Amino acid sequence: MMTRAEVTELVVTQKLKKGLKWTDIAKTLGRSKEWTAAALLGQMTLTAEQAQAAGQLLDLPEDAVLQLQVTPLKGSLPTAVPTDPLIYRFYELVNVYGTTFKSLIHEEFGDGIMSAIDFKMDLARESDPAGDRVRIVMSGKFLPYKQY
Repeated sequence: MMTRAEVTELVVTQKLKKGLKWTDIAKTLGRSKEWTAAALLGQMTLTAEQAQAAGQLLDLPEDAVLQLQVTPLKGSLPTAVPTDPLIYRFYELVNVYGTTFKSLIHEEFGDGIMSAIDFKMDLARESDPAGDRVRIVMSGKFLPYKQY
């Protein structure tokens, strides 16, 4: 049986060999490109139907298709502080604006958290004369802390 890490490597290789984009694979799975990328990079569980569709599109072996249906160990970064420059910028963003996010969310909603489970994300290119920008919209359900 392949490991989940080996399946992820195979998915990325097959995606490149076939010239596919995450949007192409997402259409096949009937999901967003953001969820599809997270799932096939090892962070979400696919249904049997989704795993079979991905397997057919990417020519994956049966054990890879099975592994896509296993609940993953979430958290994909190899180090506590990311070293990849793009991922580090998100780490930096949370370091700089984390207390701002927390303060504004608590002011607007009360004491609680934004769910990463009941969550949606949309990533798009935003044209700008000074150079294109990355637009990321995140939407997570607010979960208040309960008193007991």
